[in-house]
Amino acid sequence: MDAGAKRVTLNKAASQSVVIIGSGFGGLSMGHSLQQAGIESFTILEKAQDVGGVWRENTYPGAACDVPSHLYSFSFEPHYPWSCRYGKQAEILDYLRHVARKHDLLSHIRFGCEVLGADYDAARGLWRIRLKGGETLEANMLVSAVGQLHQPQIPQIKGLENFQGRSFHSARWDHGYDFKGKTVAVIGTGPSAVQLVPEIAREVKQLHLFQRSPGWCVPKFDRPYRRWERKLIETFPVLHDIDRTRIFWTFELLNSALLRKPVLGTVAKAILRSSAEVLKHLQVRNRALRKKLTPDYTMGCKRTLLSNEWMRTLAQPHVEVVSEGIREVTASGILGEDGRLREVDAIIYGTGFTSTEFLAPMEIHGLNGRSLRERWKNGAEAYLGMSVSGFPNLFVVYGPNTNLGAGSIIYMLEQQTRYIAQAATLLRERGLASLEVRVDVQHEFNAMLQKRNKQTVFEAGCHSWYLTADGRNTNTWVGYMSEYGRLTRQPNLAHYHLVPAAVAAADAALPRAA
Repeated sequence: MDAGAKRVTLNKAASQSVVIIGSGFGGLSMGHSLQQAGIESFTILEKAQDVGGVWRENTYPGAACDVPSHLYSFSFEPHYPWSCRYGKQAEILDYLRHVARKHDLLSHIRFGCEVLGADYDAARGLWRIRLKGGETLEANMLVSAVGQLHQPQIPQIKGLENFQGRSFHSARWDHGYDFKGKTVAVIGTGPSAVQLVPEIAREVKQLHLFQRSPGWCVPKFDRPYRRWERKLIETFPVLHDIDRTRIFWTFELLNSALLRKPVLGTVAKAILRSSAEVLKHLQVRNRALRKKLTPDYTMGCKRTLLSNEWMRTLAQPHVEVVSEGIREVTASGILGEDGRLREVDAIIYGTGFTSTEFLAPMEIHGLNGRSLRERWKNGAEAYLGMSVSGFPNLFVVYGPNTNLGAGSIIYMLEQQTRYIAQAATLLRERGLASLEVRVDVQHEFNAMLQKRNKQTVFEAGCHSWYLTADGRNTNTWVGYMSEYGRLTRQPNLAHYHLVPAAVAAADAALPRAA
């Protein structure tokens, strides 16, 4: 640590001190879970000036959720007056602000604090968290809640730096750019492109959509709630709870298709596939275009798209779907593998995020200075997606293999944060300096994941953001949401190395070699 750096010790009662990185759904859930456990000495560090995480960053036109709002909300704050069945970006962000205010989480948040990295001091049982600007914080427990979808991914295409027009990623939207009368290229056909393309297609003169592979698209049964419906739900909140339960178990049925369960999975897959085919035939009359938009992989291998406007937009005369690939970007446009140069005024990257680079760009060092980035260079893994051997008192919210192919990530986050809050309580009540998952337990758990993954659609041969470059699934859970809930009901102390505070203090008193 630099001699001039400030050091702030957050823990007056050391075993209760927690630092959380990020104030999106994961960070706010973590704060609430600690409050419920009676732990108030925690701080949430947020690099921006507002809460919200991915919903603060992604402000592109049409940004919305593909999980119904009655389930895409906290169980401790479920009865929110959503305007539509599926929440839009601005409304979800307002919901998070509402949660932060109502549950007194704002008083725990330090805005404008970007974390560069953290180092574990085994002798003192503390994490030293390094902030941009030189400040250093100390805490017994460190929780990363930065998520999987926070670092925009720009494709590695020859000549990107030569383009003279405007270019930006969907997560860094330029709201000052006027699309009217412009010729625009969109690279990517993932969930963000599916939402933004129909919006900007209404304004542009010409739109070229560069597609690496098409996605399975099913109808999105979205609409505003009628006034009488909202009044009824407000009067009888149990109706909201019933709908939340219905949505949960509907997703569990869909998960049976992703997990290739023989009976329920076959039914769910048939329903999804038929709805996708009907939508495509109704909205795309041109046979050649329909063929271009038909995936050659199993449904669910990539994230299934929800949209009522996507197919219809791609069938419009001023929209071109280019599937031949990109040779290079020039000063004036994009040269395709078909040999044609398409001159454009702007390029938009709807290419998602570096989802397999967990916690990047932070540098986390555990026991003996071991780098977590080095540890995960061949693919991230963690016990229950939360804890890593060699990194005591470090927990990850929305970590490896906790994403969902179908379901609400909010449910998964709440299971994780309750589990972590129980671990923090154990540290305090048992006088522990640290707990660290056993390496054999971690390896056994992840061997189970990879074995089960081979029985899912995630390894059906397609390229998706669920997988690393060598094809390993490090992102997505391979079971039911309810199963994950059972596994994370409470920490099993037999799975951890426990170091009493007295032992750590005695070790710290031993003379150290120069």
